[in-house]
Amino acid sequence: MSAQPNKSVPPYKPKKGEAYMNPQQLDHFRAILNNIKSGLSEDIDRTVHTMQDEATVFADPNDRASQESDVSLELRNRDRERKLIKKIEEMLAKIDSGDYGFCENCGVEIGLNRLEARPTATLCIDCKTLDEIREKQVAR
Repeated sequence: MSAQPNKSVPPYKPKKGEAYMNPQQLDHFRAILNNIKSGLSEDIDRTVHTMQDEATVFADPNDRASQESDVSLELRNRDRERKLIKKIEEMLAKIDSGDYGFCENCGVEIGLNRLEARPTATLCIDCKTLDEIREKQVAR
C-alpha cells in the first residue's frame, strides 16, 4: 500500500474564507492518515501469517533460492511500510500539537492540495523542489 490516501475519505472541500488547518481540516487529515496506517498494519499482519504458513524447506536449491528471494523482497517492502507507519505517527503527533500542514524549513502553509496528494509531506513545494535540486547536484 502506498502513501496515497484511502479513497474512502473524500477530498476536503474548503469553504470560502475558512482558516487553514482548522479543526475540520485536521480531522480530515487525521482520518486519511489513520486509514493509511490501518491498511499498512493489515498488510504487515497478513504478510507475517502468510510467511508462517509458507515456511517450507525445499530440497531443490533453485526452489529454495527463489523462496528466499521472495521472502527478502517481502521483508524489504514490510520494512518500508514500517517506516511509513512511523512517519504517519509523527504526522498524527503534529496534528495534535498544531504543527501539521506547515513547512518544516520555512514555516509556510504546505497547502491542502499537496497534503491531499501526500499526507505525510513536511515541506512546501518550493522547499521540496530546492531539496531535489540539491540532491541532483550532489549526485553528479
